[in-house]
Amino acid sequence: MRVLIVDDEPAARERLQILLAQIPGVELAGTATDGESALKAIEETGPDLVLLDIQMPDLSGLAVAAQMPEERRPEIVFVTAFEMFAADAFEVEALDYLLKPVRFDRLRQAMERAKRRRELGAKGGAASFDARAIWVQTRTGSVRVPLSDIDWIEAAKDYVLLHTSTRSYLHRSTMSALEAELEGAGLLRVHRSAFIRASRVREVRGHGRAITALVIGDDLEVPVGSTYALQVIEALKLSS
Repeated sequence: MRVLIVDDEPAARERLQILLAQIPGVELAGTATDGESALKAIEETGPDLVLLDIQMPDLSGLAVAAQMPEERRPEIVFVTAFEMFAADAFEVEALDYLLKPVRFDRLRQAMERAKRRRELGAKGGAASFDARAIWVQTRTGSVRVPLSDIDWIEAAKDYVLLHTSTRSYLHRSTMSALEAELEGAGLLRVHRSAFIRASRVREVRGHGRAITALVIGDDLEVPVGSTYALQVIEALKLSS
């Protein structure tokens, strides 16, 4: 998968290049330092995915995404230091939204999602169906996200991010409101800002009530809050 990095900060571009080099199957298509050069690079190199900064001089990352040609539009993962742009980012149908400094496990997860989306597209994969779902508002209407498709959820100010195996969805809700809605759906609250699907847990970091994190699919590390440690132990049957 060929990836284009767009960021006006040299240190940010360098960090992303170093991280991408550690992910198998990912090739650097090039870099760009502003919106205009990004559009030109997209046209010339035809990347599969663009890691796109939002705040840049002259042309913002959001403006770049809006101007991308539909017929050759790559996947977009926004990379920014500010949570306040999340709603705008998903209005232009971003695959994911990463906060700086970018964590390696979150970047790798974004790359794996993009690969799956390409594979499903080539195979003509159909969407799954589940009687229980969350309707998420989009730019053109609403999309139905089955609860069984959600791997984990994280808080994002006035919104939550619903993470599936192929993309993320921004949904206006609070974590407290979701807790009742998700009862019996296999999603466990492990932190004031995170739910995870218990069946996706591959590794536990820490012992007993000193659990610090859970590792789920794509080797993503989700922190465990100290007040949630006991219910995590019980849900995963770690005390037996």
